[in-house]
Amino acid sequence: MPPSAPASTTPLLDRVRVPSDMRNLSAEQLRQLADELRAETIQAVSVTGGHLGASLGVVELTVAVHAVFDTPHDRLIWDVGHQAYPHKILTGRRDRIRTLRQGGGLSGFTRRSES
Repeated sequence: MPPSAPASTTPLLDRVRVPSDMRNLSAEQLRQLADELRAETIQAVSVTGGHLGASLGVVELTVAVHAVFDTPHDRLIWDVGHQAYPHKILTGRRDRIRTLRQGGGLSGFTRRSES
């Protein structure tokens, strides 16, 4: 029997591809999602470098905004672009988050061409 893959450490985050995937989550699941998003942000920034503190400071805010508002129809403006790493993860760019600040990768700040 082949060995099984290890269980994911981010099961809720694995299910979120776009913000609308969050809208039916319970309050407890949203808290868990925030914990998983925080861990993912730490892992990504530990690989690429970047502004970790600013991103960690807005994890719960980012989850709440995307759970309540109809993004991308409702527009968001981040006043400090390096707070947007969790936003990038929740809006379909998780698979590229480890290219943050790398040539050809995701911008370390907000960029209209990415959104």
